[in-house]
Amino acid sequence: MSRIVLLNKPFQVLSQFTDPNGRGTLADYIDQPGLYAAGRLDYDSEGLLVLTDDGRAQQQITDPKFKLEKTYWAQLEGEISDEAIERLIKGVELKDGMTRPARCRRIAPTEPWPRNPPIRQRNNDVTCWIELKIREGRNRQVRRMTAAVGHPTLRLIRVAIGPWQLEQLQPGQWRESQIHLPRQSQPTARRNSQHRAGGSRSAGQQRQQRSRQTAGRNSKPTRSRTRKPN
Repeated sequence: MSRIVLLNKPFQVLSQFTDPNGRGTLADYIDQPGLYAAGRLDYDSEGLLVLTDDGRAQQQITDPKFKLEKTYWAQLEGEISDEAIERLIKGVELKDGMTRPARCRRIAPTEPWPRNPPIRQRNNDVTCWIELKIREGRNRQVRRMTAAVGHPTLRLIRVAIGPWQLEQLQPGQWRESQIHLPRQSQPTARRNSQHRAGGSRSAGQQRQQRSRQTAGRNSKPTRSRTRKPN
């Protein structure tokens, strides 16, 4: 069982504890030594960030092979069409390749908390909100996906990572939780090394046995001479 911290990262805060340029960091909100962010959330994005002091937990949360689904609420420019939503679901072509299939739906206009500063918007500008669930972690992926279908993201909030939910956390607030990790199995390289070592010993014993057999075949039998009595 490993300890994790769930933080609602505010807008324009780095997903790290130090910054030489004086920007906002996690240290402004969390005073817990030994914690590291498991994954990242962009400086201009908000919402759920998972931190842990366990290296195995950090690897399991961030490793793509575990395929933890990430849920985002995105406020988009314009009114998104059914065709655009279908493209997001099937995958869109980005500069670094096609995105994997995702889940996407419209959601009611929502603002879980006021953003400071607010998005730049004219009174007659139309916006909409979608919920997007992905299992990838490319750089600025959600923003690039919505831009690819013609609807730039104006505001982005991550509300869930796998089983962990943002729930009622307000910007800058955090709570502790736990993660149960599977028992660590023996590394494959070590198992292979032991297997090879065992095979070498067995081969050596076989060579010794063949050598003894060959020596036995090549050696001439000793003839016993019976001395006749006088």
